[in-house]
Amino acid sequence: MPKTKPLIIIAGPCSIESEKQFLTIAKAVKAAGATHIRGGAFKPRTEPTAFQGHGHDVLHLLDKANQLTKLPVVTEILDTEDIEQVAQHTDILQIGTRNMHNTALLKKIAQRTPQKTILLKRGFAATKKELLGAIGYLHHHGHKGQIIVCERGIRTFADGEYSRFTLDVNFIAACKKDPKFHYPIIVDPSHPAGKAELVESLAYAGIAAGADGIIIEVSMSPFIEVAKSDKDQQITPATLKRIIQNANKIHKIANKK
Repeated sequence: MPKTKPLIIIAGPCSIESEKQFLTIAKAVKAAGATHIRGGAFKPRTEPTAFQGHGHDVLHLLDKANQLTKLPVVTEILDTEDIEQVAQHTDILQIGTRNMHNTALLKKIAQRTPQKTILLKRGFAATKKELLGAIGYLHHHGHKGQIIVCERGIRTFADGEYSRFTLDVNFIAACKKDPKFHYPIIVDPSHPAGKAELVESLAYAGIAAGADGIIIEVSMSPFIEVAKSDKDQQITPATLKRIIQNANKIHKIANKK
């Protein structure tokens, strides 16, 4: 029987808000068992007056987190003008849900960073065909590096009742059962949850459906109380450690033949 691949665990704060905040959390999530560090420099927000991230001013902190933890780092790219600069400071370029359909961005990333690992989040109203189309744009324009797909919830009637989005575990299962789908797929339980107390259950549901890992928002006191984005859905390092331990058990069961 082939050995089960280790889970991908990408963890860290929603946004990089200060050097102390980011590096403290980076150390804590590594100690909890994370395999990658996440941190947003650029934040696409619904409201134009909401915190948009500190941008270029904090990209150097991704390097510091990498040096401190020896773990690869992940950050989101929003603009074609920033591709080269952001790529210099990160191991994995994240294309967020709002930009999965941004073909101009997909083309330029493929052309300018053809070997870079890309984390592609499914659009919150995207079909499987549309997601595969986005991957197709990357390949067609020269991307040859790894692509990791992320299910992060879709817009349904549940929004506003108990969540911001609905986690589509059926999508995860369908992709994993598709012999033509050759990409790792991870689950983002933070965005569909919208509340820290729901994150753990959604993480387990995604892993049980066959996900190859998790990307999850993590913070801690005193930073979590004053977080400028996604404060309510960020879990603590202690919760992360428990999730990783239990997720590994579920992962082994889900991958038994």
